Amino acid sequence: MTAPQANLPLATPDAPDAESFSDADAAVRRLRELHGAAVDFLSGKFSETIASGRPAAKFRAFYPEIRITTRSFAAVDSRLSFGHVPEPGTYAATVTRPDLFGNYLREQIDLVIRNHGVPVRIGPSETPIPIHFAVSGDPEVAVPQSGALKFPLRDIFDVPDLATTNDDIANGVADPDPDGTRPLAPFTAQRVDYSLARLRHYTATEAEHFQNHVLFTNYQFYVDEFEAFARAALDDPGSGYTSFVGPGDHVITESGGTMPVPEKMPQMPSYHLRRDDDQGISLVNIGVGPSNAKTATDHIAVLRPHVWLMLGHCAGLRNSQSLGDFVLAHAYLREDHVLDDDLPVWVPIPALAEVQIALENAVAEVTEYDGYELKRIMRTGTVATIDNRNWELRDQSGPVQRLSQSRAIALDMESGTIAANGFRFRVPYGTLLCVSDKPLHGELKLPGMATNFYRTQISRHLRIGIRAMEHLRGMPIERLHSRKLRSFEETAFL
Repeated sequence: MTAPQANLPLATPDAPDAESFSDADAAVRRLRELHGAAVDFLSGKFSETIASGRPAAKFRAFYPEIRITTRSFAAVDSRLSFGHVPEPGTYAATVTRPDLFGNYLREQIDLVIRNHGVPVRIGPSETPIPIHFAVSGDPEVAVPQSGALKFPLRDIFDVPDLATTNDDIANGVADPDPDGTRPLAPFTAQRVDYSLARLRHYTATEAEHFQNHVLFTNYQFYVDEFEAFARAALDDPGSGYTSFVGPGDHVITESGGTMPVPEKMPQMPSYHLRRDDDQGISLVNIGVGPSNAKTATDHIAVLRPHVWLMLGHCAGLRNSQSLGDFVLAHAYLREDHVLDDDLPVWVPIPALAEVQIALENAVAEVTEYDGYELKRIMRTGTVATIDNRNWELRDQSGPVQRLSQSRAIALDMESGTIAANGFRFRVPYGTLLCVSDKPLHGELKLPGMATNFYRTQISRHLRIGIRAMEHLRGMPIERLHSRKLRSFEETAFL
């Protein structure tokens, strides 16, 4: 915890002492009370400071905290990979935005209470809320840049602290607190707040619009098809979809609604086909490259989606493939390098059976090919992900040899990154690509070829991705979030 400036008294809001709860609904209500009071206090003091100048005190408020102590090993359903701590001890998690994460928190807290037979304790933590995050939900308030005020802002308010804004828990390298307390959740509150702010910046939509099923793509053409599908779905009362949201948080609820194009598009525009239960589909156009893929998944991971899939284009590496064929990734050759420091390349990224089956069934349904006939249009195998878009222009002897030795059947710049970050953050993942060129065999992605290819293939490819998500939506969450994504000693919260 950052020490207050020595010559200023510290002012904090009144807050109740930590209290035990055996009811998840009541626990979440207390979390909302604590977080709301802390944010209101900081926002009010910030407005006063901007209006009146340097105050005579430093203002601080704290994130709420969930804490559980158990002295017994839990006898839990061995099929369940989450909802319980690995061994007796004390576990804690700081919490932000319980209004946004209410359903998630309610489910996770309820599982811990039932599996261990002990209450959770809810109270203020010792982690200050940075002023940037406290006022981020108010569009009328902006934190001045450094030097804009006549005094350092950090003299009066806490600012983001990298000591609690990292991926140590998810990466499996977090140490217990000095008192032995271990993590209860995969992200700290500051890490979540950081990503919520980044999501707003990169996607131009608020986190509340994101659905539990996320599609990633690297072409605007998929966005156009997704909007067409969404408008048709809004006209179908049986679809379950209730609204469509685009950049700028523009919302339409009927097919004829106007969806304006922002004057300045965000780096990763996102679109959300919403359901009232948040089980709809979000589409994120991440553009090209592993860096974008990592950035998007780094931040969307804090929303704890149920699954994310990559739908994009790839280079076919086999002469037997045709333009427009599909590639279902069963393995990944990672030469993207952006995650090497967080997830070493020797860590295998397994295919998830539930996702693979959903994708294969979706291909069969949409294309009307089945069984052995599917091989006419779809191959399964290793997808290589690289960080050099113009790899073809270099000496090909090295890369081609590695691709051949790996048995890779396709090459792209995003899929391995998205799958690896799914593995790292315990988010189920999958990849279905479409062959758009075959550079090793003289079929390059040239403008005329590309236009015809896009026109004929993208609509079908997107429908397959949506159909796969609808299959996965009907699957119990405990089947998707299996032990394949969990390490020896995992956090209880998913």
